[in-house]
Amino acid sequence: MTDTTTAVTRKENAPTKERKPRGEYAKSKETRTAILDAALEVFAQSGYRAGSLREVAERVGMSEAGLLHHFRSKSALLLALLDHRDDLSRSRVDFDMPDGVEALRALAELARFNADNPGIVELYCVLSAEATSPDHPAHEYFINRYEYVRSSVRGSFERAAAAGRLIDGVDPARAAVATIALMDGLQVQWLLDRTSTDMAEAMHECFRSLIRGYDLVGLENVLDVLDANSAATAGGPAVAASGTPRHSAGEATEDGA
Repeated sequence: MTDTTTAVTRKENAPTKERKPRGEYAKSKETRTAILDAALEVFAQSGYRAGSLREVAERVGMSEAGLLHHFRSKSALLLALLDHRDDLSRSRVDFDMPDGVEALRALAELARFNADNPGIVELYCVLSAEATSPDHPAHEYFINRYEYVRSSVRGSFERAAAAGRLIDGVDPARAAVATIALMDGLQVQWLLDRTSTDMAEAMHECFRSLIRGYDLVGLENVLDVLDANSAATAGGPAVAASGTPRHSAGEATEDGA
């Protein structure tokens, strides 16, 4: 006869695997986000070297040991913060889109987003300067980041050139380097005096000098004029860029409108 009592007792007394409460993961994620936000403020204001983990921890109401539970070291916190910044940028600029001009336009608008988030601009300017030192934990990060951005912006200019949109004589590689230099320089001027420049508009103005019909509305107007001139030369009705015939104010359409 089988001893079912022993089997049941053994099953009831067997250790069960503890399941992490669902809310605990969400709480941990919120805590990490709060730490990153605090670190952004501290490192932007004091720099990475001067900014301390204790100050970051105090801003989120926890101990330094508690902070290290989420980020094992100060350098790990810094790299996570830089990754967080890059995620924000990538969500607004898609360098892989086929239309290179649209990618550049999005890059200019990123400057507007950054202007609404001064901590991000301060962090980037302070850390990029500090990271020129080879022993800085973000040194390799910034080397790789500049290489990636140069390549991405160059690709956008190359696609614009392939579409016949790039002004004659503009070299995509040199234009990419100049674009990044402009962005970095604008950020420094803006941080020193917020009224000195509109970073986004300055970027748009630069691209207007490099790309034909950079402004979509301006390009449509040019196409309308060209279509109208072609139609007038041919003796037919003016045709808009959309392909719809244009009618004079007093001319009736077929449906009487």
